Amino acid sequence: MLDASSVLEVLRPVEDPELRKSLVELNMIRNVKIDNGAVSFTLVLTTPACPLREFIVEDCQKAVKQLPGVEEVVVDVTAETPQQKSLPDRTGITGVKNILAISSGKGGVGKSTVAVNVAVALANTGAKVGLIDADIYGPNAPSMLGLENAKVTVRKTQQGDVLEPAFNHGVKLVSMGFLIDPDQPVVWRGPMLNGVIRQFLYQVEWGELDYLIVDMPPGTGDAQLTLTQAVPMAGAVIVTTPQNVALLDSRRGLKMFQQMGVPVLGIVENMSYFIPPDLPDRQYDLFGSGGGEKTSKELEIPLLGCIPLEISLRQGGDQGLPIVVAQPESESAKALTAIAQQIAAKVSIAALSGN
Repeated sequence: MLDASSVLEVLRPVEDPELRKSLVELNMIRNVKIDNGAVSFTLVLTTPACPLREFIVEDCQKAVKQLPGVEEVVVDVTAETPQQKSLPDRTGITGVKNILAISSGKGGVGKSTVAVNVAVALANTGAKVGLIDADIYGPNAPSMLGLENAKVTVRKTQQGDVLEPAFNHGVKLVSMGFLIDPDQPVVWRGPMLNGVIRQFLYQVEWGELDYLIVDMPPGTGDAQLTLTQAVPMAGAVIVTTPQNVALLDSRRGLKMFQQMGVPVLGIVENMSYFIPPDLPDRQYDLFGSGGGEKTSKELEIPLLGCIPLEISLRQGGDQGLPIVVAQPESESAKALTAIAQQIAAKVSIAALSGN
């Protein structure tokens, strides 16, 4: 007999490829309906950015079509991003499910480019995304998101001042760049830096977010300590280039997060090779090659991806049009989108497994 229970039973062997558990047992199959041979149900993924979405849908359809009397299978796909586990000594942010740091051991490796494009790539999938530009001394995210002329408003509440973030390309943003003049230097010691980062965490009207990405300043200083000690973090991503100097610094940054109890989701190798616009089939290893892969193997940390250096990638950042929006079919945009999907998948696996 064709009914909801028989549909669930035939779907029970179908597993989430990353979690390696039954979709039915994970409560990812819901709202089963049957109407004259047409079977429909909702597939609830653990992230809108699931890289294996099409494969899971196909496996579900194949399984249900085995049942006698089934003429059509309609799968409505949605997502519920799991909440990262809380920690007793760190205060979460109301409405924010997962907080991620994009960091680097040294400056100039394209960390902000990665952070901005990963945020936009996640937003493009339907995820609710926020971005904190925590590089207080050199805030670049407003320009990269096309928000250099944006103004953030401050509301007075009984709990104190609350910032309303700027918004573009599907991403909510707060940055020191909104609070100072363009040419004004920030000459602060540690305690003031600590205060403004906490303000960006707790005194911003973030609303409901699946991911809050923090674009960290380079190094292992006050900003990193403030963030890792204040909030429970879903993980950190380390950005480097293939250059030996950058790799050495990235290892220090990676070890810092591990010492603070923050899981390192992986390494991103930026500027892996240069693709000339007039010779798109050629690659030039301007900063060496294979460094990210070697480091990931030595430290047993996943290599999330390698991003080529393209002129359009730099142009997008200068024009306030992230490459994943401006030229989504470019090699760098494809790499950044795949990296965003991997990050989202790893966050979901960690949250559902309790790690």
